[in-house]
Amino acid sequence: MMNIRVLLVDDEEQFTSLLAQRLAARGFIALTASNGDEALARLDQEEADVIILDLFMPGKSGIDTLQEIKRVKPLTEVIMLTGHATVEMAIKGMTLGAFDFLIKPTETEELVEKITKAYKRKAEQQDRIRQAEVANILKSKGW
Repeated sequence: MMNIRVLLVDDEEQFTSLLAQRLAARGFIALTASNGDEALARLDQEEADVIILDLFMPGKSGIDTLQEIKRVKPLTEVIMLTGHATVEMAIKGMTLGAFDFLIKPTETEELVEKITKAYKRKAEQQDRIRQAEVANILKSKGW
């Protein structure tokens, strides 16, 4: 595994705890937060490659949290996860930058596959940015 850092954000503590254990057993670094504000505070302190974000939580909603995550960490991929999905909410989440949208309960293997794909997309975007920066440096030096 590539030491992918996954932040699980859900107000159901038992769910996040169990999912964190399952992901850790597969080689992921699993972090948890119980609401949107806690997730954003955690992101101020630690990096996360992929965030699994519940749509409906007390306080800041998953959609509001997604918007804030994309504002402060635009390359961090977010997978929306909920037991109460509506097509409209899924479309809104995807429009705001979510990588994918899954319905609870989801199979752990399906989630692992989505996390891995989201991480690869993030890594590819970071590589393109680095390449552009190197090209700009070389161009500025006349190379």
